[in-house]
Amino acid sequence: MGEAMLAAVLGKGLSTPQAVWVSDVSQARLKHLEQKYGVAVTGSNRQAAETGDVVVLAIKPQNLAEVMTELSGQLKPAQLLLSIIAGARIDTLRLGLKHGCIVRVMPNTPARIGEGMSVWTATTEVTEQQRGWARAILGAMGKEIYVDDERYIDMATAVSGSGPAYFFLVVESLVDAAVRIGLPRDIAQQLVLQTMLGSGHFIQKSGKEPSELRRMVTSPGGTTAEALLRLEKGRFSQLLIEAVKAAYDKAKRLGG
Repeated sequence: MGEAMLAAVLGKGLSTPQAVWVSDVSQARLKHLEQKYGVAVTGSNRQAAETGDVVVLAIKPQNLAEVMTELSGQLKPAQLLLSIIAGARIDTLRLGLKHGCIVRVMPNTPARIGEGMSVWTATTEVTEQQRGWARAILGAMGKEIYVDDERYIDMATAVSGSGPAYFFLVVESLVDAAVRIGLPRDIAQQLVLQTMLGSGHFIQKSGKEPSELRRMVTSPGGTTAEALLRLEKGRFSQLLIEAVKAAYDKAKRLGG
């Protein structure tokens, strides 16, 4: 996700390679980023954070304690810290880094192709100009929504953050089902992918609720009605609700 953000920022002209420092524990990773994007690289988080108006934390939650120890008290008061660490709460970052100017974001994987959904919030220390920077960075990766309550970030984690995996599973299952009834796999995959893409765009452009659209395409006694009846018997909707609740509970536990 960090590379997706880097590519978006440079691709949209929000910064230049000469103005960007990237740090990573992997030398191979640093070499790749340096060669592909022309940015400056270092193995030191402290060095990477010394300059620049925005410092992005794009690390795994299990590495946060170590990184906070390294950067604690090192950020300048006017620097904007933008965190995309799953479950890492603002209070944790504030105390661990001794820094108050923080934006917390939950992006998702379609950001890698500029079709992401990012939900974010900010501390009171973040200026209007810095909020504008955050919107521009996140907007370069797709769509963004600001929320004024940090609780919504964990909720967004369970819906849009984990959401792509739910859709990937549906696609995988539909393709397998199509193959099971006799379609060649390559044809099945094309049918399922375009059906999902078209249905998503249809929801966006129709101005109608999904429930209304579902009723529109479900003829009484028809094939769609028969399929939906089986899904209802299998508690499809309830299972999805339980899955999102489980993801939300996990996100809260990650934040301590």
